[in-house]
Amino acid sequence: DALIDSELNAVVGYDDHYTRLEKLALISATKAIRQSGIDTSKNNVKFYLSTTKGNVGLLDKGIHDSKKLFLFNTSRLISQHFGIKMHPLTISNACISGLNAIITACRELEAERIKYAVVTGVDVLSKFIVSGFTCLKSLSPNPCRPFDIDRNGLNLGEAAATVVLKKTDREDGGFHFIKGSIRNDAYHISSPSRTAEGSFNALNDILQDFDKQQLAFVNAHGTATFFNDEMESVALDRAMLNDTPVNAYKGYFGHTLGAAGVLETIISKHSINDNTVLKTLGYEQLGTSRRIQPTTENIATDKQYFVKMISGFGGANAAALFKKGGER
Repeated sequence: DALIDSELNAVVGYDDHYTRLEKLALISATKAIRQSGIDTSKNNVKFYLSTTKGNVGLLDKGIHDSKKLFLFNTSRLISQHFGIKMHPLTISNACISGLNAIITACRELEAERIKYAVVTGVDVLSKFIVSGFTCLKSLSPNPCRPFDIDRNGLNLGEAAATVVLKKTDREDGGFHFIKGSIRNDAYHISSPSRTAEGSFNALNDILQDFDKQQLAFVNAHGTATFFNDEMESVALDRAMLNDTPVNAYKGYFGHTLGAAGVLETIISKHSINDNTVLKTLGYEQLGTSRRIQPTTENIATDKQYFVKMISGFGGANAAALFKKGGER
C-alpha cells in the first residue's frame, strides 16, 4: 500500500480519502490519459468503469453505509477527477466486465456518439471476494495451471488497467478493434454451459466470413478451474479453432476479475505488436476433452489478428477480434 500511495502522489497528488481501489484506478487512468494526449475536459470524452465488486472491501471494515459502496459513485469520482463532462458508464457483468466495457465503448465510438473513450478495469482483493471463491471450492493452493491435466483451481489477483480509444480509419496503422460480441446463455449462476453455447455463439459471431488462418492466437479466459477450461475447449472446438494457438495469462498475475478483460487485451496487443504469442504459464499437458493448442513457450508470429475471449458467472460470455497496429 505504501507503493500505491507513493505512485498516487507522483501522478495525481495524495489524498487519504481515496480507497485502495480508487487509488489504483486513478493511477492507471492518469497514466493512460497522459500517454494518449487527449483533453478530457472536452465534451466528446466518456469514461467507462469495469469492476465486479468495486469498494466491497469496505464491508470488511464494518462500513455499511458509505456512498462509496455504490459502483456508480466510483465511476463518478474518477470521471469528475479528470473533468469529464459526459455521464460515466459503469459495467459490472461478472468476469466479462472488462471486455464488455471495451466492446460497449467501441460501439459508441462507431456510432459517433463520442470521440474518445477512457476504459478502466479495476478490482482489489477483499475477504468478501476471497470467501466467495473459497465457498465455490475454486481456489488452488498452488500456482494455477490453465488447461493443464493437473489444474485444480484459480489464483485471484488484483489490478487496474486502462485503455484510451478513438475512432480511426483501419488504414492508418493504429491498433484496431474489428468486432465484438456479447452472448449470455443463462446456463447457471456459477457454472458454465457444458456445450459452451454463449462462448461459441460469441466466437461464431465475430468470426463470420473471417479467414481463421489469419489468427495469430486466441487469448482465452483460462482460469484453470476444471469447468471453465473444459467449456472454453468446447467453444474453441465448435468454432473450428483447434489448430489456432491458445494462451491464457492467469498464471502470470491471477484472475483480476473486472480488470481481466482490459488487462489481457492490453498485453495481447503488445505481444502481437512484438510479433510474439506468449506462453501459457503453468501449462504442460492438455487436460480438456477437446483438442486445442495451448502454448508451452513464446512463439514468433507474423500474423496480424488475435481474438480475446472471456466468460463469467451467470452465463456471461464475450469475444472480440483485434488487428495489429502501431504503438498508439
